Amino acid sequence: MSLVLAELLEDLTAGRLRIVDLTQPLSPQTPLLPLPSQWNNSPAFRMWELSRYDERGPAWYWNAFETGEHTGTHFDAPVHWVSGKDLPDNTVDRIPPKKFVGPACVIDISAEAAKNPNHLLTLDGVRGWEEQHGHIPAGAWVLLRTDWSKRRDPKDYINLKENGPHTPGLAKETSAFLAQQRDVLGVGVETVGTDAGQAATFDPPFPNHYLMHGSGRFGLASLSNLDQLPPTGAIVIAAPLKIVGGSGSPLRVIAITP
Repeated sequence: MSLVLAELLEDLTAGRLRIVDLTQPLSPQTPLLPLPSQWNNSPAFRMWELSRYDERGPAWYWNAFETGEHTGTHFDAPVHWVSGKDLPDNTVDRIPPKKFVGPACVIDISAEAAKNPNHLLTLDGVRGWEEQHGHIPAGAWVLLRTDWSKRRDPKDYINLKENGPHTPGLAKETSAFLAQQRDVLGVGVETVGTDAGQAATFDPPFPNHYLMHGSGRFGLASLSNLDQLPPTGAIVIAAPLKIVGGSGSPLRVIAITP
């Protein structure tokens, strides 16, 4: 074993490093992104029992389940969006696994989101963060802390009004800057999707999806516990299921942090 890996295990065992689960529970109650009725919506998570130490299987318990690729805490691959459909290695099974691991840059807009559910992280907000914490490094996960995952009621979490959901996110210029000038792995959010709730009305619609995936970047949605991470210094591991041709996948996102 290399010295670096040995020190990692020693620090984890000694408590000098800890593992933080950034994943929301996946169940039939998991909130779904509401799409207009003319488009196919993701099916809710469903699980059924195959056997439980009984006549269906005397020594084992197991279940089957079905859900959409983009249900609960999930990974968005470039092929998920039309702008990324022709890129190489754009499905979850073809992405090099080293791209699932990277340093976390946590940008906190929770105070602003508490006052305004439609708050957007602007380019000035990113530059202000960099002035305080340093340049966002290449290969980083940029995580947008909004504390939205603390909304336990699915109705409050989706925050659906007559004109659609109202949740915070990133301004178009912010997504463009991160994807094109900071070479990030992708962005992660606590909301149900990586775009703001009102992003269908933006130009282009859903600009974070369009710009990130068109640049070969990834998305992590429905994260939690971002308040347990420092602005810098943590490592995030976000590995989707290796679904052949998959546009995304539910996943267990973890962070290693001091």
